[in-house]
Amino acid sequence: MNAESTFAGRTCPLVMQAGFRVFFLAAAAWAALGMLLYLAQLSDIRVMAPAFSLVDWHIHEFLFGYTGAVIAGFVLTAVPSWAGRSPVGGPRLFALLAVWLAGRAAIAWGGGLGASLVAAVDLAFPLVLMLLIGRNVPVLALIGLFLLANAGFHHEVATTGEADHSVRAGIAVVLTLIVLVGGQVIPAVTRDWMNEHDDPALPPDFDVFDGVTIAVSAFALGLWTMMPYAPTSALLLAFAGVLNFARVARWHGSHVHAEGLLAILHIAYAFIPLGLLAMAVAAFDPLLMPPSAAMHLLTIGAIAMMTLAVMTRTGLDYTRQPLHADRMILAVYIALMLSLLARVAYALEPGYALLIASAALWIVTFVLFLWRFGFLASGRR
Repeated sequence: MNAESTFAGRTCPLVMQAGFRVFFLAAAAWAALGMLLYLAQLSDIRVMAPAFSLVDWHIHEFLFGYTGAVIAGFVLTAVPSWAGRSPVGGPRLFALLAVWLAGRAAIAWGGGLGASLVAAVDLAFPLVLMLLIGRNVPVLALIGLFLLANAGFHHEVATTGEADHSVRAGIAVVLTLIVLVGGQVIPAVTRDWMNEHDDPALPPDFDVFDGVTIAVSAFALGLWTMMPYAPTSALLLAFAGVLNFARVARWHGSHVHAEGLLAILHIAYAFIPLGLLAMAVAAFDPLLMPPSAAMHLLTIGAIAMMTLAVMTRTGLDYTRQPLHADRMILAVYIALMLSLLARVAYALEPGYALLIASAALWIVTFVLFLWRFGFLASGRR
């Protein structure tokens, strides 16, 4: 019995045998609990002593806390598979989870610890994750950029009182990861499904157009990080949005609408060009398109929806269950979509009821996910 299959002298619990099991469940639990804590704090129920302002805590924990856990679950599962290695599990995986939890606790209740200590505890997670991944240079580079954006967040809050550039940097890194990886995975799994169903309208193989789209998107997002309201940034965002709309159209998502597990991947990716175009409009006329509305099209629409799609598909695939979205999984997707619509509506026409509705639907989304995928912890189906 090797070190990865033992845990404190006993057989390692199933949940600690693969990164996707523990970190997908942890991410979903934190997404629901974090929103509950945010609503309580917003209602003057002091359940936290956060290291940041409430708004910055909210942004950080859903961008770097939740998304960081999903990224960890994915790369700890995919990278060993790509390299032909056994997945990270056992005591090493438990230690990584403990580091992630320490970061969440330090930021939520470490208001008196000091900025440097809070930053050190929080930034330890991506550092340890990079050590566990090994020598996969592209993945290490993206996680390194995510780490730098997180470090920038701590620095900005400590020096200016609020985060600005680092928030956009973190979003830009995650969106670039989706454009890069999702842009290869989505057409591949779509092509497989179409072949199985004798559909000849196959997505094209990766070509020059895809490479140009990735390069333009990364450059536009980088410029937006530094100069979000400059005309040049807006024009490049719009150009990247058009290219990504053309890219997702080439994948023929309308042909897979019968399978929700595939359709949600196309829908989530489509929010990238939609959000980029909305952000370009916001740069020229913030009254027509409030920046917060455009931002949530990118964060809830693209990032949260894509991470949820990845978690559901990976959870089914790696436990050898049918790759099919049943009613519960469809309910998860619908709840998140309704949460997004309510949040965008709130940005366009503020009303407290819309904000509460969006938050409540967000919580419902991840409670339903935990209900449907709780078997990841025990193996029961």
